Amino acid sequence: MRMSAPSNGSASIVAARDLRRRFGEGEAAVDALAGVTVDFPSGRFAAIMGPSGSGKSTLMHILAGLDRPTSGEVDIAGVRLTDLNDRDLTQLRRDRVGFIFQTFNLLPVLNAEENILLPLSIAGREPDREWFDRLIDTIGIRDRLTHRPAEMSGGQQQRVAVARALISRPSVVFADEPSGNLDSKASGEVLGLLRHAVDDFDQTVVMVTHDAHAASFADRLLVLADGQIVHDGGAVTAEQALDLMKSVG
Repeated sequence: MRMSAPSNGSASIVAARDLRRRFGEGEAAVDALAGVTVDFPSGRFAAIMGPSGSGKSTLMHILAGLDRPTSGEVDIAGVRLTDLNDRDLTQLRRDRVGFIFQTFNLLPVLNAEENILLPLSIAGREPDREWFDRLIDTIGIRDRLTHRPAEMSGGQQQRVAVARALISRPSVVFADEPSGNLDSKASGEVLGLLRHAVDDFDQTVVMVTHDAHAASFADRLLVLADGQIVHDGGAVTAEQALDLMKSVG
């Protein structure tokens, strides 16, 4: 049975209507998404879980403008992604969207500060040094700013990736398995930073994860199965997230 998450009265930063995504044709066709309608309010932390093949990664890629749906609509901050050409879509992602990936995706030839400021450099924008300093002190990597990725631990690299995602003050941050390559201590620290970004910076975070512990940091949990939302509810414990996964697995 589908449940509705409690609303905090905030406007939706991301909204999707009847999203469908089909891969392949004819008898070999696979419907990764089979009609998903969902909204993500401002200043909230949502986790998306689901069994392998449920469509959770496909959903995030379409919400973030990294893939286009077969049909349906997606809006980010009032802009309809499905109406944009590739150039405008690239600009919207650069200006409005932050990304955190499981594999960090840092450039090895740049040091931490250069990696963090890269989105602004590409956009030709000067950094707000006050915001940069606040972010660096919150993330806790000031002593690593001159280090390149190879000189940092996985947890430190993901901290840099979190700062890079937040530096442009995007409308929404999409996190794809952000703790997947980290040990339990580093994982908890990075997830705590995402929670802090929502609570103290009023950031909006949408995270795809297979980790019930990670999901417990969110305000809201969505569970997908066979390309559809089968649960949409408020915050849960790690144990409750595991139980929900077992019920759809």
